Amino acid sequence: MDILLHAEKLGGPNQLGGWQKKMARQRYQGGTVRKRGKRNPVWELQWREDYIKEDRTIGRRLVTVKIGAVRDLTRRQARKLADEKLRLLNQGQWAPTSTISLQDFVDGYFIPNFFPTLKLSTQKRYRRTLNTHLLPAFAKCYLRDLSTLDVQRFVLQKMEAGLGWESANHYRNLLSKVFTVAKKWGYFSGANPVAGVELPEKVAVREKHILTLDEISRLMGVILEPVRTMVWLSLLTGLRIGEVLGLPWKNVDFTSGQIRVSQAFYRGTIGSPKTKCSKRLVSIPNALRTVLTKLHESSKHLEEELVFHTANGTPYNDSNLLHRYLKPAGKKLGMPWLNWHTLRRTHITLFQAVGGSLRDAQAQLGHSKMSTTLEIYTLPIPEQQRTTVEKLSVLMANDDKSNQNPEGLPLASQQIQ
Repeated sequence: MDILLHAEKLGGPNQLGGWQKKMARQRYQGGTVRKRGKRNPVWELQWREDYIKEDRTIGRRLVTVKIGAVRDLTRRQARKLADEKLRLLNQGQWAPTSTISLQDFVDGYFIPNFFPTLKLSTQKRYRRTLNTHLLPAFAKCYLRDLSTLDVQRFVLQKMEAGLGWESANHYRNLLSKVFTVAKKWGYFSGANPVAGVELPEKVAVREKHILTLDEISRLMGVILEPVRTMVWLSLLTGLRIGEVLGLPWKNVDFTSGQIRVSQAFYRGTIGSPKTKCSKRLVSIPNALRTVLTKLHESSKHLEEELVFHTANGTPYNDSNLLHRYLKPAGKKLGMPWLNWHTLRRTHITLFQAVGGSLRDAQAQLGHSKMSTTLEIYTLPIPEQQRTTVEKLSVLMANDDKSNQNPEGLPLASQQIQ
């Protein structure tokens, strides 16, 4: 009884309790078909539709569209076309459209309210993409007017101009995120126009490489400190360069033989690792333990002190280290493709080659998806493939000979079961 009284007080439906959100009454509209013009008269259709104001409230406005020329259509035919245009509206399938532009939504709402939820590195990348590519192309477009075809043409033109597949996919995903957030916050009510955008087949722009055991030995012989120890750490653990540069001594446990990855350094800021799965424990092999122990003995033994730091105690810049140390060493050894990702890719490929499972490899690199580990970081080793095929050929040859053995000795295929 209390609920019914409360419902009546609020003016809501008694049978439902009155707590429902107030809904706009659906109106059936036939619209008005009229003739306009004297020299070349046309049929026009007028109707009223709901729209989303900039303050997210629902307004109502008069809409006028041209149906066709009077010389081509009778009034009956114009009326039929008008009914077809209003069909979705009268069936309740027409969502209110927004009157806010992409520029206004991004500057006024997306950046101030969504960016703070992202990592600093992601914010910087998104801001570059918006300012350099998306806003110059679509800044003045209303959210309601941007179509799938508009975005499709945009990404294809970018790729024709030399843009890589990964970059085009990033632009598509970011624009899709803008529309998803706009709809969640009530500034857009239609279907996401970016959802239907297709990209051409992905083609690798650059060949991926890993270091062979001989190349690792040669590299360690020419690379200088402090990069030499960083390279060794990356090769033996698979840590990202940002995780290496942001590693404090308190996270290196010589007793348990583990490194705890809980932070990373990126473009002047120490923050959390790239993803939630990036927070992990990695083992310290004996070869690395010896090197880190010597380095630790020469440090100040402060918990917050970074393992690798400049004379001022600040983290190194990964780009400077790459171009001043790693790249020159790679060119000297005939490996111009050498970079920080090469070391991480080498680690996980050899990790699996010596018996590590794909699941363990995913955990070792801190990837959220196993497909990332398999498709992007793991490369085939020709020598290992050759050895495996040779073993297979021996098994097949033995199996064939055993089939011809009258004494009925066990087949090779039976021996390995």
